[in-house]
Amino acid sequence: MVKIYTSVCIALFLSVFGSQSLYAHRVWLKTANGSYFVFQHDTTKANKAKKDSSAYSIKTDTIGQMVRALQKFKTVRDTINIRSSTPVPNLSLQQIIKGNLAGVYVQEPNGEPGTEQSMIIQGTSGLLFNKKDIYALQPAVYLNGVPLVADNPFAFDVQKYDYNRIGPATNLLSQIDINNIQSITVIKDPFELAKLGPNAANGAIYITTKNAKAGLRDISLNTYFGYVTAPQVNTVNGVYENNFRSQFYKKYNPAGSPASYLRDSTNVAYFGPSNWTDLYYQNTPTFSADLGITGGTERANFRFFGSGTKNAGNADNTGINRYNLFFGINMAPFKWLTVSSTVNTARLDRTRNKSLRDRFAETRYIPDLSSPLSPNADSYANYLTENDRNVDNNRSTVLNGNLTLSAKVNKFVISTTGLFNYNEGIRDYFIPSTLLAGISYISNYFGYSQRVSLNNSISYKYDINKNHVIDFEIGQSLQGDTYKYNYARAYNGPNDYVKLTFVDGNPTRDGADNPDYLNVLSEGNFYVFRYIDKERNNLMSFYGSAKYAYKSLFTFNALLRRDGTSNGQPDSRWVTTPAFNVNWNLKEQFLKGNSVIDALHLSAGWGRTLRVFQDDRFAAGPQYRSENGWEEEPTIPGYGGLLGINRPYNSGFIGYNISLPFADRTSVTLDASFLNSRINTAVTVYNREDKNSVIGLPVAVETGYSTQYKSGMDINNKGVEFLVNGAVLQQRNGLTWNTGLNLSYNKNKLSALPEGLNELIYQNDNKLQVGKSVGSYWLYTNQGIYNSDAEVPAGRTFNGIPLKAGDPKWVDYNNDNRIDSKDKVLTGDRLPKFVGGWNNTIAYKNFDLNFNFIFAAGQKAINQYEATRYGFVNREAGNDINSVKEVSSWQSFDNEKNYPIYNPWSPVDAYRTDQDLFLESASYVKLRSVTLGYDFSKTGLFKKAGGKIRRAYLYATALNVFTLTDFSGVDPELINYNGVYDGANITIPRTFVLGFKLDL
Repeated sequence: MVKIYTSVCIALFLSVFGSQSLYAHRVWLKTANGSYFVFQHDTTKANKAKKDSSAYSIKTDTIGQMVRALQKFKTVRDTINIRSSTPVPNLSLQQIIKGNLAGVYVQEPNGEPGTEQSMIIQGTSGLLFNKKDIYALQPAVYLNGVPLVADNPFAFDVQKYDYNRIGPATNLLSQIDINNIQSITVIKDPFELAKLGPNAANGAIYITTKNAKAGLRDISLNTYFGYVTAPQVNTVNGVYENNFRSQFYKKYNPAGSPASYLRDSTNVAYFGPSNWTDLYYQNTPTFSADLGITGGTERANFRFFGSGTKNAGNADNTGINRYNLFFGINMAPFKWLTVSSTVNTARLDRTRNKSLRDRFAETRYIPDLSSPLSPNADSYANYLTENDRNVDNNRSTVLNGNLTLSAKVNKFVISTTGLFNYNEGIRDYFIPSTLLAGISYISNYFGYSQRVSLNNSISYKYDINKNHVIDFEIGQSLQGDTYKYNYARAYNGPNDYVKLTFVDGNPTRDGADNPDYLNVLSEGNFYVFRYIDKERNNLMSFYGSAKYAYKSLFTFNALLRRDGTSNGQPDSRWVTTPAFNVNWNLKEQFLKGNSVIDALHLSAGWGRTLRVFQDDRFAAGPQYRSENGWEEEPTIPGYGGLLGINRPYNSGFIGYNISLPFADRTSVTLDASFLNSRINTAVTVYNREDKNSVIGLPVAVETGYSTQYKSGMDINNKGVEFLVNGAVLQQRNGLTWNTGLNLSYNKNKLSALPEGLNELIYQNDNKLQVGKSVGSYWLYTNQGIYNSDAEVPAGRTFNGIPLKAGDPKWVDYNNDNRIDSKDKVLTGDRLPKFVGGWNNTIAYKNFDLNFNFIFAAGQKAINQYEATRYGFVNREAGNDINSVKEVSSWQSFDNEKNYPIYNPWSPVDAYRTDQDLFLESASYVKLRSVTLGYDFSKTGLFKKAGGKIRRAYLYATALNVFTLTDFSGVDPELINYNGVYDGANITIPRTFVLGFKLDL
């Protein structure tokens, strides 16, 4: 850190007083782990530039097949179009990427600003059954070469519900401000991923910020202001609900009485005006402003960037405030030495929702749900008044950066890079006793994730002759990760005025050591539960690579690396992985004189990437843990329970012979450019085998263990990606039209299970079968309704319960006259088969219009919202977290589906969610954004400024304009990661902003 700040001071000094006669070339430097930095190189004087520049230049390398396409084509590439993306008020990296990168599927299951989102590249490499699974599927994200560290999912081990991770649960990739970004690239090529190493086992997103550069100072000011809009809602009250339920009562229970809150039609709270939307939904302002300054001399230069953003939700007063600071410097103290550094920090202050579900999940207490929230504004306002006594402070702070030293000695380039990333999250939470059955609740969370790494590399270029060149490189990297959290929650505080946690600061009590010294909530009659966990893991890597080039016709790359991880078992911690690729210039070989085809390349690659366990438990083999509780709450001791150490009966047995998993990738790419680069295309065929993954297998009940972990699960993904970019019109009467389409197809299947198993019942509710997609649903097949007892086959049962009139007609596949789990089948898929986007920019003189469509097709979802609505009897009798009725449920939808009128009092649970009755298509096409802008810098008024104004751009943008879908819910994107739509998440808002960009 001292080096960084010293460098900053030197850069500022030289930017003011440095010599104007010195210069530096911009180059790309590749580090030991395959990361890249843009910096300034060479310090020779201007009068020697032409003579000496070749002696001190470093060859520009690339990363990824599509990045090579970037150099060959003007427009076709697997990167984000930054120019068209900056006017769109996206908050997170996932929102920026959504639909704009081939092969990348983005899940945004909640419109609440700052909530966690998911990216999956070229299909899933693991399971999709719970929130913890999703963490293991995320790609590596590199910011200026820094592999960003994410929150560790080990916190889910102490949670009963996994809707949100404990703590602020903020999307840390919301730190990305598009106005400071130079490029965003997806890395999928097997060879390039192998160069990045185990961090990139799920693919990688590589982000480069705008960098320092020499010359006149550049100043950029960007700002926008707009509104997120409230949706149009068809509100309902108790009359609608009673009318809906009456058809069930008339048919199956004529003498029955409605729920208690629906019995009195004079009760204004439920039968009065349903105007809750006036308090729940809002048209909320959203705005942002940023300033970027770049300047300095050729010998030392800098870039500063600062921004503030308020991103608002349209419901429940949700929102997030983001503050960004960035500083980058380049220095060349000697002609053979270059120093480059960047520091980036952000603070995220999040205002979370007030939903009942999230509150109950945090408190782990379900009160009496017989009287749901009222749809009447007056009654709902009373509830909100009590909510105003809550405390829910959520803050995340991120800090990352790098320091690179590069020296050129003869033909050798030696580089050393230090990288760091630190994330810190805090949440203080309080619920008054008036909202929790007479007792108050307090919780406090502090956690951090930290990554530090050191990379070293030496490269050498050997020119055999002018036709044959070989580049050699060897490198080493060391990475250390640390994850920690302290979490305490307590019930029954002394009163509702004690809203914050506190510690006992007395080291002694009555002359003896105080056992509660520094313990949170140790006083005040709190009923306290404390959790603490910490994990540390290290990754060391060595690699060697060679690149052979023959003229401009052919290149061959080979890589061999050796990775060791502390999370592996002692006999399998070190793994050797190879990779290679070839590139053939077909244009130069066969079509050199062809005037139609500008470029034609065929490339192929294969690479193996090690996958590191997220959990350090697998490194230890058989072990003891502190587990004392019961099935519903394994982390809470029962009455009289003595906390100690025991075998991990609840979490599962871990033995030996658990080796590290890995991914084998193969890809073939054909890319071409036609008609003076007016049309550019690329087609990639890929195959990925994720091998040797660990999964829990069932064990004999007599062992006492819930499961046993074994290696041997293999998952295959294969698919095709297509990119096309074209200039449809080029300066025809001042009119231009550029269009780009990306389309991806992926097929997923389970290739193998441990111990040669063909199928596996997993966690009771899911099934895995070799040859089927791991995202398949395991469901009963519904074929209608038994309208009379005579229609029911004699003796037919459902899990031992005789079927009767009014029950579903489920298919008996094995013809044993018993409907049970043996009759459930795998069907549908949680992930789409097709994803893509279509981006267009039409310009006329100083005007331009950009519109962007995104789409996903082939995925399906379970509509749990409708299942609980129709199955109101079991829902209200259950009084569990699935019985929660949010205020937003008092509405009807125009596209609601009609389901058979089963008997909701039947013991078979006719409206259960594990049947295909509620399985429906979640495919969609969205007009994601529309931007209309005008560049004033080309007008006469601004031209009089003498060219000092490079761009003055006024624009208006609409975001989330409309959706085309057959899905019956609010939005097909609002589906949880496990494929279940429960209707509890806030809608993704339609947003309108007016912005201005000024470049000086």
